Amino acid sequence: MTRPASFRCAAEAVARGDRQAGTAARAHGWVVIEHPGPWPFGGFAELDLSAEVKHVVRHAAQAAGMRILLIRRHGRQIADREGVWGVLRYDAKGDHRQEWGTWSDESDLPQIAAAIERPGSTGLPPVLLVCTHGVHDACCAIRGRPVARALSEKWPNDTWECSHVGGDRYAANVLVAPDGIYFGEVAPDEAIEAVALLRGGLVAADHLRGYTDLAAPAQYAVAEVLRRFGPAGRHAIQVTSATRNGDRWTVLLECAAPLPSRLEVVLRFYAEPAARLTCLAPAPTRAIAYETVAVSVR
Repeated sequence: MTRPASFRCAAEAVARGDRQAGTAARAHGWVVIEHPGPWPFGGFAELDLSAEVKHVVRHAAQAAGMRILLIRRHGRQIADREGVWGVLRYDAKGDHRQEWGTWSDESDLPQIAAAIERPGSTGLPPVLLVCTHGVHDACCAIRGRPVARALSEKWPNDTWECSHVGGDRYAANVLVAPDGIYFGEVAPDEAIEAVALLRGGLVAADHLRGYTDLAAPAQYAVAEVLRRFGPAGRHAIQVTSATRNGDRWTVLLECAAPLPSRLEVVLRFYAEPAARLTCLAPAPTRAIAYETVAVSVR
């Protein structure tokens, strides 16, 4: 079966009505490395760096549960200056931590491993990472760049384009780090609205793919609570248990006011019809999705 030249996975996902709640890639932090591009398909793993340097950085990141992303400013290239790197560490109590440094030669990059071992600084504004990795998927560039431009105009110091974050069919994807919040299928104005609300201390269910510290069923349950009871703070909902029985998950949550203090979300998971989930997918596959069975106050 030949894929049409005009095939775009994000447009197809919107047409199918693919569910995005519960699809955020798991991580407890991110290592970001400024690299002007072009970015290879595999991102950091395929950069023209020595195997030793890549091993040091990759091993340290993996040991800490962190993902490595390449970043660049929208519409700009590194000229006669050093690039930056950052270690963005999620904290379950909300004391999210960041540490930044610079590099001009690959011999500078192993300092990232040492930074991962340090606590970092709190109180810094969240970093806005917009996937524009067109070599990995055309939709990320087509839909991501207008969002990156809009966010850069509003928050120029905090916004970066980034390499593949997962979920190409949900482009444009915005990852807020170290908070660990994924938004998908956002247009420029929707991205600005979501980030403005977040900077005011609230997260809404609209376009929320999930929180990266949670497993997929818990991500979906949190999004369902936000959808039903309104926006809430990033740490206002705590998952106390998630139990599977066949195709059902029962997720118990404790919430801060004004949300109900204890909630139970029962959801069902199922396989969606086979589809090409990325622009470069060689064949159709079936993704797992979730739907709500019941929500009750305990």
